[in-house]
Amino acid sequence: MSEKNFPEVVNEIHEKDARYGKGAYFFVREALDHTLKSIDKSPKKDSGHVSGNQLLDGIREFALDRFGPMTMTVLEHWQVNKCRDFGDIVFNLVEYGILGRTDNDSPEDFDKGYDFREAFEKPFSPNSSTGDKQEPSRN
Repeated sequence: MSEKNFPEVVNEIHEKDARYGKGAYFFVREALDHTLKSIDKSPKKDSGHVSGNQLLDGIREFALDRFGPMTMTVLEHWQVNKCRDFGDIVFNLVEYGILGRTDNDSPEDFDKGYDFREAFEKPFSPNSSTGDKQEPSRN
C-alpha cells in the first residue's frame, strides 16, 4: 500500500466518482489489512498478494465482525450492493496509486462473488440453525 494521504486520495476519488460513500473506501482498506493478517496466519501463505476472491472473503468476515446484523444497512448507506462494487472501489484505489495489482487482476475478479443477502443477513436470521456465522455459497 502507498504512503499517500489516504483521506485526501479518497476525497479526490469521490470528486470524480461519487458512486460509493467515502466510508466504503476506508472500510475496504481496513478489510484488506484484516485479510492480509488472516493470510499471514494461514499455512498456505502467498507472496503478500491478495486475489479478488480472498479479499471478498476477508471483506465478508470483517464486515460481519465489525457491523454484525447492521452490515447490510451500512453497505446500502455507502451504495455498495454487490461484490463488483468492492472491485470498483479497489480499482479506484489502484488507479490513484494506493493499492497495487498484478497484470492478471481486474475488476471482473469480483463479479462472481457472493449474494449479499445470503452473506450478510442469513448469518443473523432466526431461521439459521445455530445463529452462528456461516459461509455463504458462491454464485
